Amino acid sequence: MEIYFIIGLVVLSLILLSAVASSISSKRKVFKDNVYSYRAKNLPMTQAEADFFIKLERAVSERYHVFPQMHLSAILDHKVKGQDWRYAFRHINGKSVDFVLCDRETLRPFYAIELDDFTHAATDRKKRDVEVERIFKSANIPLVRFTNKNVSEQDIVRALMNAAKSG
Repeated sequence: MEIYFIIGLVVLSLILLSAVASSISSKRKVFKDNVYSYRAKNLPMTQAEADFFIKLERAVSERYHVFPQMHLSAILDHKVKGQDWRYAFRHINGKSVDFVLCDRETLRPFYAIELDDFTHAATDRKKRDVEVERIFKSANIPLVRFTNKNVSEQDIVRALMNAAKSG
C-alpha cells in the first residue's frame, strides 16, 4: 500500500512539473512575440544633468567634445594582456558615466565626469562608484565628480585642471 502512495506522489509531482514547465514556456512565447510601443523622452538625461551639460559645453567646447551617458565599454579597452577578456568586458558592460570629454582633434577620452545626486548615497551605488573610480584610475583617465549642478563654468574648468595635475 505504501508503494502505491509513493508512486502516486511521483506521478502527481511529474504532472505538476509538466504544468509549470508548460506555463513558463507559454509565458516566454507571449513575451517574445509581443510588440511593444515607445515614445520619445523629453530629455535623454535628468534635468540636472541637462543643466550641467549646457554649462560643461560652454566651459570646454573649444578643446573637448562632450559626450553624455557614455558606457564604459565605449571608452575603455577590456582586452588587456593577462586577463580574461570576456569577464573584463562583463565587468564594465552596463556601467556608464554621465559625461566624457574627448579631444576635439583625436576623439581620445581625456576626462570622465559624474554628477552625483541623491542616488549616489545608496550603499550599492557607493560600492559601484568606488569600483568605477578604480577602473578609471587604472586606465589613466581622471574621473571628476561634481555634487552640485549649480557650479560655475570656472569651477568646472578649475576642477578639470586640478584632476589633470593630480592624475
